[in-house]
Amino acid sequence: MKILAVTACPVGIAHTYMAAENLQKAGEDMNVDIKVETQGSIGVENALTEKDIEEADGIIIASDKDVSKERFAGKNLIVVGVQEGIRQPKELIQRIMDGNVSVYKGEMPSADSVKQKMKQKENPIYRHLMNGVSYMIPFIVVGGLLIAISLALGGEQTDGGIVIPEGSFWKQIESLGAASFSFMVPILAGFIAVSIADRPGLAPGIIGGYIAANGSFYGSEAGAGFIGGIIAGFLAGYVVLGIKKIKVPQAVQPVMPIIFIPIIASLVVGLLFIFVIGAPVAAIFEGLTQWLEGMQGTSSIVLALILGGMIAIDMGGPFNKVAFLFGAAMIAEGNYEIMGPIAVAICIPPLGMGLATFLNKKKYNQAERETGKASFTMGLFGITEGAIPFAAQDPLRVIPSIVVGSMAGSVVAMMSSVGDRVAHGGPIVAVLGAVDNVLMFFVAAAIGVVITAFMANALKKDVVAAGAGMPVGEAADAESDSVIKEAVEEKEEVNSQPSQEQDHINITKLTDITTPDLIDIDLTGSTRDEVIDELIQTLDKQDVLHSAESFKEAIVNREQEGTTGLGMNIAIPHGKSLAVKKPAVVFGIKREGVDWNSMDGTDAKLIFMIAVPKEREGDDHLKILQMLSRRLMNESFREELLNVSSKEEAYRLLETIQ
Repeated sequence: MKILAVTACPVGIAHTYMAAENLQKAGEDMNVDIKVETQGSIGVENALTEKDIEEADGIIIASDKDVSKERFAGKNLIVVGVQEGIRQPKELIQRIMDGNVSVYKGEMPSADSVKQKMKQKENPIYRHLMNGVSYMIPFIVVGGLLIAISLALGGEQTDGGIVIPEGSFWKQIESLGAASFSFMVPILAGFIAVSIADRPGLAPGIIGGYIAANGSFYGSEAGAGFIGGIIAGFLAGYVVLGIKKIKVPQAVQPVMPIIFIPIIASLVVGLLFIFVIGAPVAAIFEGLTQWLEGMQGTSSIVLALILGGMIAIDMGGPFNKVAFLFGAAMIAEGNYEIMGPIAVAICIPPLGMGLATFLNKKKYNQAERETGKASFTMGLFGITEGAIPFAAQDPLRVIPSIVVGSMAGSVVAMMSSVGDRVAHGGPIVAVLGAVDNVLMFFVAAAIGVVITAFMANALKKDVVAAGAGMPVGEAADAESDSVIKEAVEEKEEVNSQPSQEQDHINITKLTDITTPDLIDIDLTGSTRDEVIDELIQTLDKQDVLHSAESFKEAIVNREQEGTTGLGMNIAIPHGKSLAVKKPAVVFGIKREGVDWNSMDGTDAKLIFMIAVPKEREGDDHLKILQMLSRRLMNESFREELLNVSSKEEAYRLLETIQ
């Protein structure tokens, strides 16, 4: 007999491992093959595989926190508290041996579980980066908006820039914003490390991020910015991961994640950043500053291109700060026409990305569109960091767009002799009267913003068409549930149009629109397209279609928008077309499976093709998809379908879909 177990507790230190140890010992004493997965603060260890679960006679979950049970559907399952795992391990095992346990039937996957599966499919490096960005965004938004508000309402123009009087109410608001900004890079680094190494990575990541942002550790005035935070986060995460793999005595294991791992990893990351990574970077930036100062007599256009690119490339990071400090130094020397192009370039990345989200909502998910509003507002007040969330999430498309836009705006400003008498940027400085040639300041900024917005949207893909490439929030949900979402949208669209007279089939169950003749339990096609042709031929033979070719075009077009392979060995290709005479579903079984680019990587074995007349696409399409999706979540039902030996047997099972 083979038994599996999962142990976990809220803190994830002692009780997790005590329960695991006792269950393991009890299994050995009772001559039972037992494997225990621990979900402690050090992360998941001894993880149960699909093969383990398939071969298991029963599973014990001894946990005081939520543990996903989806993977155990169809198995004998006991769920108890972690204390019972510690105190009654033999009794729990005996219950499984005696058959005194119920079978877990499973349930519809939650949005969180679907999102988690999508995250598991993403590129690991990208997934770790996005975890850090998601926690960093609130700090950017809070800090940027508070500083912007304080500058707008409490700022006063001085020779040294826009200054908020000491001791004023708005100075306190500015301090709150600055405090929020100071957490930005450490939080980014910390949660990148958490994504890589779980909770033990948090302290080393945050400490490394703080060192990256504070150049005094390695002799730099600018620091390493959010790029340094990314380096620190990945460094901390993989250092912790390496330490976690070291075998230690059982007695030491419970305190490893709270004492030894954070201390050792923080020392390694901190010292590496101070003595190996930070110092060379500081030297590079000091040399870059001297090089810029030496270009004063050279082409002003080349200088504008360089400064505009540096301002945008890392959005408040070291390159940005070197260029900004250079512009501020020129103000002290009475040269305002260097800071003018810089002031224009500063606002272009956040304004450009904000405008991009307004112009083409199909390119951005809901979370990105909300971030776009904050980014645009921050751009008005000269806070370049507003574009960081977009650049961190999609650097290959966003960074070139904001760099080109900022360079263009900077060149126009330089050629138009736009000057800025204060060390700040964005429209706020023009409104407060700190800019020479205000009209061309806004013209230059507008040109750069438009270039950034249009270039970003031209490079980015639609979030729906991007499929598995959607990384976070609603975008991941859109892919995982694209079939249902599309149908809901279509239903709303149809309901908004005048009703049309048509023959109406009241669809209450699947067999209202399918027959044994629309079932093929032995599909022969070896590719997705061959199976599609096979199913369309079946529909055509049963007089469902006016034109098989036209209907195939609708099916293929839908597949190009995003795969209809839903995972779990299921595919539901569907088409709405004038070529369809009446609603119908053809069901086919491909026992060996066929690659359908499913989101969980499984081959499609159970394939339902939905054909709906164009004029009935909303109601019928949605109803059929809802019926199928609910019933097919049941693993035992899927197994029964896959093992049928006749069309009639399959039809009897399909009668239960309603």
